[in-house]
Amino acid sequence: MKEFTLDDLVRILRECADQDVWTEIELGADIADEGFDSLGYDSLSLFNTLTRIENEFGVELSFDIVYTAATPGTLVKVVNEALPNKA
Repeated sequence: MKEFTLDDLVRILRECADQDVWTEIELGADIADEGFDSLGYDSLSLFNTLTRIENEFGVELSFDIVYTAATPGTLVKVVNEALPNKA
């Protein structure tokens, strides 16, 4: 199983979020330590993102992550820890 990367997360976030949110974020910007709230990302969009990650990467995530993984970098770490057959 490949590692879940920040690029994977950004792609999924863009697919799940309101386009207006992402027009303000510079392409290639380092958002790993930015809070989802400061990125303009609401909990509903984050729930949609988690569902998409689960389906695409075959992980099972607790929806509590919406409250505990406050940054993209933290979410990437949590997803990688949950990946099946990780080396």
